[in-house]
Amino acid sequence: MAEITHWSEGKPFTGASDAVAPVTNPANGDVTGEVRLATVDDSRAVIEAAAAAFPGWRDTSLSKRTAVMFKFRELLNERKGELAEIITAEHGKVVSDALGEVSRGQEVVEFACGIPHLLKGGYTENASAKVDAYSVSQPLGPVAIISPFNFPAMVPMWFFPIAIAAGNTVVLKPSEKDPSAALWMARLWVEAGLPDGVFNVLQGDKTAVDELLTNPAIKSVSFVGSTPIARYVYATGTAAGKRVQALGGAKNHAIVLPDADLDLAADAMVNAGFGSAGERCMAISILVAVGDIADELVAKIADRTRPLKTGDGTHDSDMGPLVTAAHRDKVRSYVDAGAAAGATLVVDGRTITNGNDLPAEGFWLGPTLLDNVTPDMTVYTDEIFGPVLSVVRVKTYDQALELINANPYGNGTAIFTNDGGAARRFQNEVEVGMVGINVPIPVPMAYYSFGGWKASLFGDSHAHGMEGVHFFTRTKAITSRWLDPSHGGINLGFPENS
Repeated sequence: MAEITHWSEGKPFTGASDAVAPVTNPANGDVTGEVRLATVDDSRAVIEAAAAAFPGWRDTSLSKRTAVMFKFRELLNERKGELAEIITAEHGKVVSDALGEVSRGQEVVEFACGIPHLLKGGYTENASAKVDAYSVSQPLGPVAIISPFNFPAMVPMWFFPIAIAAGNTVVLKPSEKDPSAALWMARLWVEAGLPDGVFNVLQGDKTAVDELLTNPAIKSVSFVGSTPIARYVYATGTAAGKRVQALGGAKNHAIVLPDADLDLAADAMVNAGFGSAGERCMAISILVAVGDIADELVAKIADRTRPLKTGDGTHDSDMGPLVTAAHRDKVRSYVDAGAAAGATLVVDGRTITNGNDLPAEGFWLGPTLLDNVTPDMTVYTDEIFGPVLSVVRVKTYDQALELINANPYGNGTAIFTNDGGAARRFQNEVEVGMVGINVPIPVPMAYYSFGGWKASLFGDSHAHGMEGVHFFTRTKAITSRWLDPSHGGINLGFPENS
């Protein structure tokens, strides 16, 4: 059984704590490792390593920092298959999905390779007589990243490439459910030439999180997770004087208008609803069918859903298991509640084990399609974080828009239509941070920024893009005046031997 430790000063760090948590393969229920859970003293030791490494990394030239970033990118590109296998073994998602996760994270690494251009300041000559004014961007210091189980590689990579390239040091606290990806990336940083202590991994639970949120050495906190925890992270971190970007939960709607290509929409709903077993904050969980298209659209989605193969992510499967038995049972309870409340169970993922030759110990729940869902049902109101797609029927575009804007979340949304005017109106009127037009999961490219509105984001900064650069740096304005040599001082002529 693997012992999964912390990472500090460029090497594994066991710490003093005897507390551990099991790490499980979701496909068969086997406990494959034990992850250390940090004490306060363990947490402080890792934070102190990041603090000690900061002055040297801050003063490292941009050309050297960029060279390390490029090397990390090359190594990641060569060996991303290794990382994908680790993700599948601990999270459960199929390998192709895990590879896609790594590739999306790598886009931010590539963006961070351009850090010399991104950190350029401004300069004004003769702002006053013989006085110049200019600005520089400087790193914050040690920064913390608290990442969720659903994307153990991509979400940390939303933050740490820019943080490191800008001259900060990092303490990453991954999820206890799938902690090994963080250690794999830590070893890759060493191979890329990153100095010891610049990238550190702190394994743990709330004890570790609270120390990151309150320790004065940590200058900023980046978090992705549920809205209740995001609210707690933001309140606690800002009370301790830190910059905080806390990305919370979601309940993403997709509107399908009567003029849309229904085959395109059906394909999109299957991918957006059931990819990664629905365990992603950008999953479409509510399909809003407008007008008289619902019967035909639901039938098309059902025809595409029933043949999907749920199984071990390392095998020929379309969808893997859920991350834990407890989470599988929670998602299943929402399906039970929806059916009991009167929703039509078109495709029932609760019966997935029948005839599929799946290990009984795995955390299985198949793709589930519910029709005739109403906004008072828990399958509509709650973030389920599983492979459950609910269909709500409305008569008009205005009713669909009202549903989305009334929702407390504002992470992602999409509209399917062939009417450019309708799409333009939607992107203007919808109160959501990321919008797709005939695109079901509108995750921005790395040079734009990721993040939602309303209860999906706490703080003023989204992830990566220029907002990420601004988050991990602070601007210093400098006003300078130098006396002309005619006032005395050094001789600007060539030196002479006397």
